Amino acid sequence: MLVALMAHDKPGALEIRKENRPAHLDYLKSTDVVAQAGPLLDADGGMVGSLIILDVADMTEAQNWANNDPYAKAGLFQSVTLTHWNRVIG
Repeated sequence: MLVALMAHDKPGALEIRKENRPAHLDYLKSTDVVAQAGPLLDADGGMVGSLIILDVADMTEAQNWANNDPYAKAGLFQSVTLTHWNRVIG
């Protein structure tokens, strides 16, 4: 099943994002469940969150993946939602 993970950073947390980005990217590449991923941007092009499409067996696996993301472990996110997603185009 495809799951959209939408995460919004805490205000003023850009340094946390930058410090943990290498570990986050390694995690994305190493787990074999990430179908698509990229940062959410503000009006100035600054990174303020993440959108990740996971291809997992169930919501439990999606939640476990989200909990183990280095960004989550570093306390970067103000909020995270996991939503079952149906790809129509792409």
